[in-house]
Amino acid sequence: MANDQQNVQNTIQREILIGIRVSAQLTQTQLSKRLGHPQSYVSKYESGQRKLTLVEVREIAMCCGMSLRDFVDLLEKELKISEG
Repeated sequence: MANDQQNVQNTIQREILIGIRVSAQLTQTQLSKRLGHPQSYVSKYESGQRKLTLVEVREIAMCCGMSLRDFVDLLEKELKISEG
């Protein structure tokens, strides 16, 4: 049960990360250049093959024009919705 909940939370986080990248009108390649990583870095975390640290999430959010606080607020909102 805990693993299922964690999988849902990870999926929501990934969807938000994809959404903020798309909203910022960035391709994976453009974002990866801003981050100083290869395009595969973005692809792997967006597909769930790679987990991110909080510092990495902050860097991604900032490159997409969003503060970490705003990202967390959005994540909390979406998690509450998913919990019913």
